[in-house]
Amino acid sequence: MVDFLREAAQVVPSKRQLMWYDTAFYAFIHFGMNTFTDREWGDGTEPESLFDPAQLDCSQWASVLCDAGIRGMILTAKHHDGFCLWPSRYTEHSVKNAACKRDVVGEAASACRAAGLRFGVYLSPWDRNCACYGTPEYNDFYCAQLEELLTGYGELFCVWFDGACGEGPDGRRQEYDFPRYIELIRKYQPNAVIFYDKGPDVRWCGNEAGNCRVSEWAVVPSELCTLAPVQTGPGPLAGEGDLTSLYNTDRFVGGMSGILYSKGLSFVPSEVDTSIRPGWFWHSQEEPRPLRTLFEIYLGTVGGNACLNLNIPPDRDGLLDARDVARLMELRRLIDQEFANPLAVTVEQQKDGYPTQPVYQITLAQPVSKVKYVELQEEIEKGQRIETFRIEAVFHEGKNFPLYQGTTVGNRKICVITDPFAEQNRLLDGSGDKTDKLLVKVTAARGEVSLKQIKVYGK
Repeated sequence: MVDFLREAAQVVPSKRQLMWYDTAFYAFIHFGMNTFTDREWGDGTEPESLFDPAQLDCSQWASVLCDAGIRGMILTAKHHDGFCLWPSRYTEHSVKNAACKRDVVGEAASACRAAGLRFGVYLSPWDRNCACYGTPEYNDFYCAQLEELLTGYGELFCVWFDGACGEGPDGRRQEYDFPRYIELIRKYQPNAVIFYDKGPDVRWCGNEAGNCRVSEWAVVPSELCTLAPVQTGPGPLAGEGDLTSLYNTDRFVGGMSGILYSKGLSFVPSEVDTSIRPGWFWHSQEEPRPLRTLFEIYLGTVGGNACLNLNIPPDRDGLLDARDVARLMELRRLIDQEFANPLAVTVEQQKDGYPTQPVYQITLAQPVSKVKYVELQEEIEKGQRIETFRIEAVFHEGKNFPLYQGTTVGNRKICVITDPFAEQNRLLDGSGDKTDKLLVKVTAARGEVSLKQIKVYGK
């Protein structure tokens, strides 16, 4: 077990994953044929003339996202119906034959660049319009469209996949050649993270409700992320080349350019994708989710060692719905209110602790009777190591009052000490006493702990 922990402590993110962590909060834009048919999944038979957003304005999308504090946009360049939001050379089912003959991908990419947002694309592997779906030729078709997106629209920060897969003509089932797709992305967009259920860079949290795990590890067994590269650290097992004694996971990842992966651990953090509305595409009768729900999702994702990909669907005019915009502005104001002004603190690490169980003393410039949040960040560049920790308030009479018991930290952990929506927030110790000292005690870790930052937020 000691060898395993030593190895696990050495598994680190790539540069592209660090850039993705820095993005933190970005937007999904589900827009396409379903917007005009009032459906979630089209069948690929919709006439192209239906696509007609009369007031299409991608700059409005980008402006709203910037105002909301969102840092990136992922556009559904093609959903399962196969309709392309760019004039693809490889299909007639695209904007080139629509009532609106505009390159939406190009306009969205330009709007993001002008606004300082990062831009990414989602290209559905499932295409219900393509006649060769379910045959080996489909992977050629898909790669041709993917190459158009990778080479025609500037720098991408993310290429987003899902595993959607249906039957093609005559009941044929498509075998997606993900290793080939990955190779193409690495060739043309080496700085882009690839999102998919099984990696290689970012994985799915497992639901679309907006929740990630209470203990969200970015270091995971390689058999859970079969498309991710395997890492081994400099510990005793490194000479064996893998973690053979722990994971017997030799496997051949197929497709037509099959790649052999070994055993071990991979660094594959989690993205939480959810929608501001019940559906992914715009429907006139739907309303945005409550502010409290969205804020709690933000705390649990951006503040839970994950990133948040919040879907905001444009309407049939090609604009973000005013109801959604208002809710986003409410969310931005609440986030700013809660996190714009951390308390002035001094942080000292006590010298008598173990490297894997350090104690950090936080001295506040002014005593407080209420602590709302404590934010922790590991030096994730060195790996994710903290397994459990607790936060205590220190009082002059020598009594410590427990404030929070936690597990993982990772890139960013927001510890909620008081409920911001409660009518009366709980006082620090229940009696109104004030304190100017807090302790963060790491109680278990996989290796030597290195905290990058500690922030405290109070009244």
